[in-house]
Amino acid sequence: MRYWLSLVVIGTIIVILGIIFHLQGQSVVGPESSFMYANPEWENYGFQIAIIGGIILGAGIVMRVLKK
Repeated sequence: MRYWLSLVVIGTIIVILGIIFHLQGQSVVGPESSFMYANPEWENYGFQIAIIGGIILGAGIVMRVLKK
């Protein structure tokens, strides 16, 4: 099966969402009416989400390399 591909796709999506959340917390993107906008907590949450996504992405890449 291609579990590695699922992990890569899911990890990439999570990393992108984490970056968006982080940037919303910094007031860079998003509507000003959002509860995340200019909220320092969401800077940290976004960073943590991106790190978790990176770990999932890395696991998918490692699985792919080990299958070869």
